[in-house]
This record gives sequence, C-alpha cells and structure tokens, in this order.
Amino acid sequence: MTSLPSLPALIAFEAVARRRSFVLAANELHLTASAVSHQMARLEASLGTKLLERSAGGVRLNSSGEYYLERVQAALVTLIAATSEVRQGVGSTLYVHASPSFASLWLMPRLADFAAAHPDVVLQLSASPAHSDFSNSQTDLDIRYGVPRWPKLSVEPLFREDIAPLASAALCRRLQSAAPASLLSEPLIQSTVSLVQWGDWFAAQGVQQSPPAYSLRFDRAQLALDAAVQGLGIALESTTIADSHLRAGRLLPVFGNSRTIPVEGHFLVFPPRHAERPQVKAFRQWLRRQTGRHALGPEG
Repeated sequence: MTSLPSLPALIAFEAVARRRSFVLAANELHLTASAVSHQMARLEASLGTKLLERSAGGVRLNSSGEYYLERVQAALVTLIAATSEVRQGVGSTLYVHASPSFASLWLMPRLADFAAAHPDVVLQLSASPAHSDFSNSQTDLDIRYGVPRWPKLSVEPLFREDIAPLASAALCRRLQSAAPASLLSEPLIQSTVSLVQWGDWFAAQGVQQSPPAYSLRFDRAQLALDAAVQGLGIALESTTIADSHLRAGRLLPVFGNSRTIPVEGHFLVFPPRHAERPQVKAFRQWLRRQTGRHALGPEG
C-alpha cells in the first residue's frame, strides 16, 4: 500500500484549510500554532507539493490544496461516522442516497413503514442531484433518476410511472374539455431535468408544435409541482411522484387517466458487492413491496 501521511497531519491540514488560519486551527485542535505549522510542513514534504499559500493576510489554498481538501474532508467524515457507530455499538447502518424530489415526495412518506419493519437498521438518508461515487463514499444504495447508463453497477428499475399534465383544481375546471393543442396558450411549467419534455408530450398527442415559451422553469420536480399547486401553471410530471398532491386534491391530471406517457426513470443502483449486506437485502425487499415489483433482480 502506498505510504500515507499521518492522521494528525491530515487533521491539521483540514483545520487550517477550513479556518484559513494557523492560529484558529491551533486553538481548535488544542495545539500551538508552531506545532500545526510543523505538521503542515511535514505533510507538504511527504506529498512533494505545496497545498497552502501563506501571506500576512492569512492562508489560502492553491489548486492542489482545494482538490486535496475535498478528498480529505470526505475521508475524515467517513472515519468519524465509522468510529461513532462502533463506539455506540451500531453495526447495521444503511446509507441511502436519492435525488431530492424522490427523497422528499416518494421515499420520506414511506420511511416510517421501513423503520417499523426493520427497527434494527439505522437508515441514513442523503439527497442531492449528483449521483453517489461509490468508490469515494460510504453510500450503500443510490436511487437515481435518468437514463440507466451506469456500467459495472447493478441497476434495478423501481416502477413504471406515467407522465401527465397536472394542474390545480381551479385551473383544471377552466380547462375542462380542452384539447391538447389548447395547452400551448396556457402557462406551462418546464422541469428541465425531466426525461419527458413538453415537446415530447405534444408530439405524442399529434400536435406538431412545441411551446413558444414557458411561464416558469425549474430543475427539480418538487418545485415544478409546488408551482402547479399554487396555480402558477401546468406541470408535466410523474403521477407517481405527485401522488401525495393528487390524493389530497391539490393537483389533478388535466386529461384524467388518458394522454399520459409511460416511462421508467427511477432506478436503484449499487455495486454488486453490496448485494450481500443484510441491510441492503432488507431495503431491496422493502422497496419491492412498496413498488409492487417482484422482479427487481436476484435477492443476492
């Protein structure tokens, strides 16, 4: 294994880089500024490159330092989490990452059921639009949205969902008996990350024209749905993800159950080696029950 810098040196670097000061880092670590400076000098010598630019005004990271800080902070977070779990006797933590809208609108309302079924599993959920990097993070499972082009990973579709124009009850009443082409003159909300765009929907309805403009644009399905709930326009979104809004009557499909486009856009993704973990097996089985799918892949 390649020789690694000492852990105290890495901790000193992280503190100096974050605080932009040797004195503040020393106070935080209960060391002298001289001791922290020596740790930094040894670290830079072992790496064979400078990480910091020192001046009378303080400390700043150079490009190598910025890159190294991001990786070191991620590694330290992993070490801290693992240490905390061992100290507390927690050996069954499950780390799940998901896209923000899916996590908020679909997964969160169902997690109480998972907790009740698996009280021994401590689930840690994170959400961001970026996919998890399994080689550099502690994520067990990633729920991704998009076209499934993720080689060397196990990819399991979660469900088929219908994409449909959705609007508030008041707007739907005004649009009663409307034809698809008439929506071109209505305020349309664009979800820029959606697999199905308004131009696709109109083409599927035989309308050879795309919207000339959009009233609002969002890069999150949740924001597009929230805008539609407020009556700001018509969102083209998944009825599965919008299920809570539809059940509560906050949104209605403009054309009922017709004029939808079916897609498979949400996938459970993980390295094949993770399949044997008991917590992963438990979560996959639970997802099968929740989605009604019974052929997501081998149990492992």
